[in-house]
Amino acid sequence: MTEFVTPPPMKPGDSVAVVAPSSGGARDAPHLLELALDRLRDRFDLEPVVYPTARQGTEFLLENPRARAADLHAAFRDPGISGVFATIGGADQLRVLKHLDGDVLREHATRFYGMSDNSNLGLYLWKHGVVSFNGAQLLNELATPGGVPEYTERYCRRAFFEEPDGELEVSDEWTDEPSHWWTDPSLLGDRPEYEPNHGWRWAGGDRSVTGRLWGGSRSIVDWHLASDRFLPDPERLDGAVLCFETAENLPRPGDVATSLMAMGERGLLERFDGVLVGRPPTRSFAADPPGGDRDAYREQVYDHVAEWVGRYNPDAPVVMGLDWGHTNPIAPLPVGRRVEIDPERERVVVQ
Repeated sequence: MTEFVTPPPMKPGDSVAVVAPSSGGARDAPHLLELALDRLRDRFDLEPVVYPTARQGTEFLLENPRARAADLHAAFRDPGISGVFATIGGADQLRVLKHLDGDVLREHATRFYGMSDNSNLGLYLWKHGVVSFNGAQLLNELATPGGVPEYTERYCRRAFFEEPDGELEVSDEWTDEPSHWWTDPSLLGDRPEYEPNHGWRWAGGDRSVTGRLWGGSRSIVDWHLASDRFLPDPERLDGAVLCFETAENLPRPGDVATSLMAMGERGLLERFDGVLVGRPPTRSFAADPPGGDRDAYREQVYDHVAEWVGRYNPDAPVVMGLDWGHTNPIAPLPVGRRVEIDPERERVVVQ
């Protein structure tokens, strides 16, 4: 069985790669890219090195998955690069994976940060025994208008400069306000509307469990189950912890249920010892929440998760509403690290 490696932490002053392994959204919003680069320099004392794909448009990247793979190989191989940051997600990174060399990425293991469509690369790295960080994506999370939230900065510093161990805490507030600033640079100074965070919702078993994190964006996990090209051997998921979150397309709660049903019927859901679920966005530029009621939509997603995990794996503790995914603030999750879920004390601790 492949032993897992956590790439070494970055240090202040280090050079980091900025790449676009997914879409060309950064070219469509150059003001956000420049803000994110400034924040890497000014807030985290990291020196961004912008690779060619980061400034390419979506059409070019769509037609050139090999170019995206080449930038990843170059960034990982470069001994002067200590971290690799994705600009933004997209909708086709699965097509890039066949052009990657897992041995190269493992031999030159480097901390990778990205979410949404970049969950594809996270799952690929997991298969090759390399821990990656689902979160700290540049345009979505480091270029937040009005400043990087204190919660995001605190957990990003852990993910950047330390071993990513420690307890995950609940943020005081959160937002999923639609991102009008993507097309209007004048709004970058306006802080989004935040609302109180009422904490996590717990379901399932009551025993404490510890397992290795596997997962990412729900739709990307679905792609990997459907394509069946980059999944680990099923027995490697025995005792692992499934993590997933929903994206800005605001899937119907029933669609979340069918994802879990498919994993259950495949015999995978029962292998996990626990489940972590990111807080679902309830507002989006792409869709309105089914039914129109934001709070009801979120609770319906949680209801379906609790029901369908319980059908196949009733002893697994389930934690829903983590500060992770397509809302802000976020704590990047180290996919591939071990995590403890303790229902009695209502704690989640990365180990």
